[in-house]
Amino acid sequence: MFDHHMLIWFISGETKIVQADATYFFKKGDIFLIPRNQLATIINYPKDGQPHKTVVMHLSTAKLREYYAKLDVTLKASASQKILSYSNHPLLESCLSSLVPYFELSDLPEAIASLKITEAISILRTIDKTVDNVLANFEEPGKIDLASYMLKNFMFNLPLEKFCYLTGRSLTTFKRDFQKAFNMTPQRWLTQKRLELAHYHLVERKAKPTDVCYEVGFENLSHFSFAFKKRYGYAPTELLQRS
Repeated sequence: MFDHHMLIWFISGETKIVQADATYFFKKGDIFLIPRNQLATIINYPKDGQPHKTVVMHLSTAKLREYYAKLDVTLKASASQKILSYSNHPLLESCLSSLVPYFELSDLPEAIASLKITEAISILRTIDKTVDNVLANFEEPGKIDLASYMLKNFMFNLPLEKFCYLTGRSLTTFKRDFQKAFNMTPQRWLTQKRLELAHYHLVERKAKPTDVCYEVGFENLSHFSFAFKKRYGYAPTELLQRS
């Protein structure tokens, strides 16, 4: 989960972004915007002998509030919060590529960073007339149905406190409501659901354990393999061999 909107330009490599209802692949030349508070598993790869390399610009709420304070903007009630793609757009590419020389510096001067962020926001508003609905939306998550949210998003590797925030609850209220909904602790339920999903991917998709591990929400392969074998009695690699 990202606390800020992220504008990303690909220099080389490839990225797979897995969300609850969509999977995206991005490669060299692609430009996209990930709205804040979105849950995603992001897996980076080298490609064609080149390392994974991107320019990432964080559009913070504070900076966006400052920018939009001078404007009179009316937002649509049902704004889309999906990943937005602006691939190969010359204005955005020019803006983001101009940052590359600054990477040689130990610290990007704040005044220059602010100018570049303002430039990027202005370009986004010029080429996408609906982007205000994302960038100028400063609402915080409210209380929502916990069970349906968790069933949709259990595969994302987040601290429990982030799930509390996204469902509009304190930690105490979250744990109480979770126990009512699922009759077990959040951590036990999350592990169980992730292992079930991993088992499905290994059997039905013939996916590699290294890919499945991160897509279902585990932090590393050794933890995933240990938990999987403890639950099913055999390692993920053994299941793949049987299949």
